[in-house]
Amino acid sequence: MSERVGIVLFNLGGPDNLDAVKPFLRNLFSDKAIIRAPLIVRWPLARLIAGRRAAYAKEIYASIGGGSPIVKETEAQARALEAALAQEGIEAKAVIAMRYWHPFAKEAAAALKAWNPDRIVLLPLYPQFSTTTTQSSLDDWAREAAKAGLTAPSAAVCCYPLHRGFIAAYADLLNASLAEIPPGTTPRILYSAHGLPERIVEAGDPYPVQVVAGAKAIAAASGTEAIDSRVTYQSRVGPLKWIGPDTDTEIEEAARAGLVPVVVPLAFVSEHSETLYELDQIYRASALEAGAPAYIRVPATGTHPAFIGALADLTRQMLARSGLAPDPAWPGCGTAAACPCLQRAA
Repeated sequence: MSERVGIVLFNLGGPDNLDAVKPFLRNLFSDKAIIRAPLIVRWPLARLIAGRRAAYAKEIYASIGGGSPIVKETEAQARALEAALAQEGIEAKAVIAMRYWHPFAKEAAAALKAWNPDRIVLLPLYPQFSTTTTQSSLDDWAREAAKAGLTAPSAAVCCYPLHRGFIAAYADLLNASLAEIPPGTTPRILYSAHGLPERIVEAGDPYPVQVVAGAKAIAAASGTEAIDSRVTYQSRVGPLKWIGPDTDTEIEEAARAGLVPVVVPLAFVSEHSETLYELDQIYRASALEAGAPAYIRVPATGTHPAFIGALADLTRQMLARSGLAPDPAWPGCGTAAACPCLQRAA
């Protein structure tokens, strides 16, 4: 009898209806990985920020169908991953643990406890490691798994910014999108990732280094190295100084130069407000208003076969490991002692 493998897919989540927007924001800004202040300060500040941003955020989610599609998309990825592993004779159950809205880690832990797996693979849907995403989700899981009494041995994927399947998926999607460029126009590829406050990066967060490395790998795999490209960052929030350059500024500069902005959301593997609203609506309008002959946004990886293959490969790798495992494709990650992500997670 083959062993039963439980897989936990982690992501930030999103409100599934407009009434959930405010509590989603409150959960987000209550996370100590996001607002690094004592609890006595963080809780009232989170409520204040959520109250001030709720009305605008509701408009955003109303414009993309009344809620985030991230759970539906993650469910599709989970089922595709199970099917891919089943073809290899691996009996797996993939559950979802969102950080800031349902289904939470508590719900995922209860589902796995009922299924009683022999092993558990923790698989963040964040290709690049950050303390604000990967570490926060894994810390949350550790608390809830302990409460649920899950005792099966587990191994966690640290990051996979250079995994061949992840890179191949985005290379394929990029080339398909480049085919849509109007004849006689010139593209500029913008690899857009969610931003981080500078102070988090200065504290040692390896996220932007992995974003840049991933962009280079996608360019090489897609054969687009000769096309002008930039790595940019989106979704700034609050008064802190954030890493740049800013995606919106770079899009407008490309547009004013008469180029076609081609935006690759390489830090996202599913569609949500940052892609469907920020990139598809706000930045598209800015580009066309600034004179771009066209604006093209590359889709997130979703259930692209190469990306699902990457998740299946990562799962297989973890079955022979324990703890938080470094990415063998990332330079310097041959051992935990050399891995910057694991050092940040320690």
